[in-house]
Amino acid sequence: MNHPFRLGLTGSIGMGKSTTAGFFRARGVAVWDADAAVHRLYGQGGAAVAPISALVPEAVIDGVVSRPALSAQLGHDPALLPRIEAIVHPLVAADRAEFLQKTVSDIAVFDIPLLFEKGTEAEMDATLLVTAPPELQRRRVLARPGITEAQFQLILSRQMPDAEKRARATHIIETLGLAAVEAAVVALIAYIRETRLA
Repeated sequence: MNHPFRLGLTGSIGMGKSTTAGFFRARGVAVWDADAAVHRLYGQGGAAVAPISALVPEAVIDGVVSRPALSAQLGHDPALLPRIEAIVHPLVAADRAEFLQKTVSDIAVFDIPLLFEKGTEAEMDATLLVTAPPELQRRRVLARPGITEAQFQLILSRQMPDAEKRARATHIIETLGLAAVEAAVVALIAYIRETRLA
């Protein structure tokens, strides 16, 4: 086999994406996390630090891209966003490609919040949407420290509606309870191995 089976994992904030990814990891499946990749790129010695510093010097503090400072600059000048994305997206794609090249697992999960929004599902063999009813999602997100209703609504406004994601996803897991999610992950791994890797 040239490469592992690529499963794109996505879901809106508060849907249980990180928890679901953890169940894949616990079963020995390789997981790549887009947010962690950005964190590496923004960190000390990260590949995004110098180009972002050249574009938005105020966003780099002590050799690290400060997300709050970068957000503040984007608030002042929204036109910066496509320029920041032009720096970060190719670096994230390169990080993802390197991970895929080094993966020895037969299945690789790619945890990507904006999987459908950015068209990255085209690089996957299948997609998995983790979802929950809107009221449960809202409760989970507002329970996080520092998240206001306004911030929650802003995050939602930037993401594709759940119904559209459901229509596009190959597989869907409802994250209502941990045991059910874990069982669904185990079943999906078995299904992929039996039908797609056999």
